[in-house]
Amino acid sequence: MRTRIFLLTLCLAATLPGQKSGIDKTDLDTNCKPCDDFWRYANGSWIDRNPIPARFARWGTMAVVNEGNRERLKVILETAEVSKAAAGAPERQIGDLYGACMDMAAIDARGAKPIQADLDKVAAIQDVAGLKAALVGFQKKGLTGPFGLYAQPDLKNSKEMIANVGAGGISLPDRDYYFKEDARSKQIRDAFVKHVEKMFELLGEKPDAAAAGAKTVLSFETALAGAMMTNVQRRDPYARYHKMDVAGLNGLTPEFDWKPVLKEFDLPETTPLNATEPEFLKKFNAQLTAAPLAEWKTWLKWRLVNGAADYLSKPFRDEEFAFSGTVLTGVKEQLPRWQQCANTVDRTLGDALGQVFVAKHFPPAAKKRMTELVENLRSALREQLETADWLAPETKKNAVAKLNAFVAKIGYPDRWRDYSKVKIERGAFFESLRAASLNNRMYQMGKIGKPIDRNDWGMTPPTVNAYYNPTMNEIAFPAGLLQPPMFDMDADDAVNYGAIGAVIGHEMGHGFDDQGSKFDAEGNLKNWWTPEDRKKFEARAACIIDEYNTLEVGDGLHHNGKLVVGEALGDLGGLTLAYKAYHRALQGKPGPVLDGFTADQRFFLSFARVWASQDRPESTRLRLNTDPHPLPKWRAIGTLQNMPEFQKAFGCKQGDPMVRPAEKQCKLW
Repeated sequence: MRTRIFLLTLCLAATLPGQKSGIDKTDLDTNCKPCDDFWRYANGSWIDRNPIPARFARWGTMAVVNEGNRERLKVILETAEVSKAAAGAPERQIGDLYGACMDMAAIDARGAKPIQADLDKVAAIQDVAGLKAALVGFQKKGLTGPFGLYAQPDLKNSKEMIANVGAGGISLPDRDYYFKEDARSKQIRDAFVKHVEKMFELLGEKPDAAAAGAKTVLSFETALAGAMMTNVQRRDPYARYHKMDVAGLNGLTPEFDWKPVLKEFDLPETTPLNATEPEFLKKFNAQLTAAPLAEWKTWLKWRLVNGAADYLSKPFRDEEFAFSGTVLTGVKEQLPRWQQCANTVDRTLGDALGQVFVAKHFPPAAKKRMTELVENLRSALREQLETADWLAPETKKNAVAKLNAFVAKIGYPDRWRDYSKVKIERGAFFESLRAASLNNRMYQMGKIGKPIDRNDWGMTPPTVNAYYNPTMNEIAFPAGLLQPPMFDMDADDAVNYGAIGAVIGHEMGHGFDDQGSKFDAEGNLKNWWTPEDRKKFEARAACIIDEYNTLEVGDGLHHNGKLVVGEALGDLGGLTLAYKAYHRALQGKPGPVLDGFTADQRFFLSFARVWASQDRPESTRLRLNTDPHPLPKWRAIGTLQNMPEFQKAFGCKQGDPMVRPAEKQCKLW
């Protein structure tokens, strides 16, 4: 294996005659010194030329790549919309759903009629028995409720797919939004009440009743939120693992029998279950009898309209955007309808759309080169692990075994899903969407009790993102991400390693971050560290937590270090790994100087360019509260402040803003 990778890296190290440097010098702000603010130096002119469009909460490199992909999807979908493909064919399915979504006249003429049958079911509830029956029935459709049933591998036996019961039922971004007393949080809660009130009025309620109902919704959800784990608590997989049988689950909720829920999905009563938040389920049980039936019905009505608003008539869509878009993220303008519809098709018929996207925009040569990059980074990480002087031999052995077991998914699935049985009708957008969503729900739930299928992905092929799945011990890079400037077949290796190489290293790093490090080579939740090594790891993670707790991001705001530690570890470990992999590919030879920059300088410029992004103030606060990723600017700065290789490349010294004090510099391996 090592010999084969060695031969591949010789190929990767070669820079073809005339190969472009991959750095656009017009993006730089040369008035800013690289050792003062490298993010601004690398991206300042681009940021100045590219203000956030009115329809976005944030704008940057990733958004540009995503927009390029959406334009490609538009061509695919508009072609499919007028195609003569056979019924059930992928092109026909995506074309019909897109066409139904684009028919706004038909959608607007129906008002709230698509959800009227569900609203009537809620209105017809007469007693607690009827309430329980409604909660069971809605679960299959994935509509609403204070809990969710879903399929996931057993965290301690990853080869077994079991049923999980998760906490839900709140409408604000996170449980803390119901309790924070700062001015912004209070403003959001007040706006939320007004939002619910307006939605109720759109359903035909009188203003006084709508206002009273909105207050009931906030009160009801506050009670649920109080029993939920925080986003930091949820980062601990042990805290989310409580495997039991149906009798054990019924013991948590003596007022609610889970057997009918299992029956909805044709699951046997012997199905193993995991309750992710037992205390929340106890609260749900108490609410069944403590909350008046009228409050339950008001809340269920809200949840129905809230979940469907984006797919109803214009007044509902506009009101939903006013709160979720403008209040929460500061966006003033909705996406063009074609983009909304492209996103909808991607979410619901992802493999059908992705199949066409990949055929047109992800050639085999790109997959081959990406595979080579992945394997070179795997070899570099193996060397890092084997030479880590702070790890005991036993821990090294387990870490290398985990790395060797990584499954790398690149571009798209090996097999495409078949959606031919999903009923899509041009004149029935809502019903078609629900049919596709129900198909997806039943497909996922159908995995319970069956062998794990590694073919399935957690993202669609056009997605501009990547992920690591600890229970599968796999890294995945959709074709949508593998587009310039993230991955450029024509660019010099330095910029590809600095951009997509850092992403590859980042995802590999998640296998060894605060969460991933608790899973073994087979994807099982199991401690494979010696006690001493685990303490050393926690100390290194604590360095990152302290760094991001103290980074000033503006307006007196900071990250929550314990929330972002996993992603920040991924960034630092990933970039360090990518740098070593690049130099490993050079085989001791100097990289080329292009456009006046050394290879190392272009490597770091390429990394910083990935994070050329800015947020609206509302979006910044939302992300600081809920996003486990640091803000883009600080992903660049916070990572590079810890890297001596960067400091050497640009001649930065102790005391410069881009250099953390030596005693505070963080390092993983």
